[in-house]
Amino acid sequence: MPLAIADIDYLRQVVSSRSGNVLTQEQGYLLESRLSPVAQTAGLKDVETLVVELRKSNSSALHDRVSEAMTINETSFFRDSHPFQAMREQILPTLIEARRATRQLSIWCAASSCGQEPYSLAILIREHFPQLADWNVRVVGTDLSDEMLTKARQGRYSQFEVGRGLPAKLLINHFQRVGTEWVVKDDVRRLVEFRKMNLTHAWPYMAPADVVFIRNVLIYFDVPTKQSILSRALRVLRPDGYLFVGGSETLLNMSLPIRRESIGQTAVYRPNIVNGTDRTVTFPTTPQGTWTATAPAFTAFSRKPT
Repeated sequence: MPLAIADIDYLRQVVSSRSGNVLTQEQGYLLESRLSPVAQTAGLKDVETLVVELRKSNSSALHDRVSEAMTINETSFFRDSHPFQAMREQILPTLIEARRATRQLSIWCAASSCGQEPYSLAILIREHFPQLADWNVRVVGTDLSDEMLTKARQGRYSQFEVGRGLPAKLLINHFQRVGTEWVVKDDVRRLVEFRKMNLTHAWPYMAPADVVFIRNVLIYFDVPTKQSILSRALRVLRPDGYLFVGGSETLLNMSLPIRRESIGQTAVYRPNIVNGTDRTVTFPTTPQGTWTATAPAFTAFSRKPT
């Protein structure tokens, strides 16, 4: 029997409040299919019984499990390829030159799921930039799902998972076979750390980052939530840093102190600073629209905890 509209609306509210993921009433079928295993694991008869249990408390581990179950965890190694090509050919060489004095580089991958994106970046660094061997290089992956973080920290992947986007040469160089799985080698693992973080809730302190990847997650949020997430991400990004979003994601209807640049076949966003002043750009509602700019006091890159 399909879920009642009231139950669908309640579950939509739970998911939205916990993760920012916006679901429609028409996705009731998705709620049932994704949450049936959650109900079974909790020893509950069905999703309707799960809703009854959720309504007993506004905050519980069960609410978190429901939210995590509705999070899309689609990912792969070197996903979309072009951002990684831009990192190898232009961005990392530029940053290496700019950071010679400090010999430090930091990359943050938000919504990193089970770790393929952070590990792809670490593999790229190990493969192409041996001069960074004695630098302090950190790739931080964050996600709201404990299950995904556990898998990411283990660095263990099936043949199917490594077969998606990972060239055979890189597989042999940077993984070792353990039974039926492939495990990330220690020299790559040492570059990467994983932390729990919900992009729509209060953020923990994040050290300044040279590159921020927030790819293929913004598409699930409404415009105000996207604006909030990106505004806070810009406080983490260094003034000469680089911001990546997903290829299908748009910044339309948002006002942000960034500018768009093309590097090869990918687009990247940079802090839009002129003589130390933030120049906020309003992205148009249509590609043909006129961008407007304002120049408020420069506050976008505060290093205070968010």
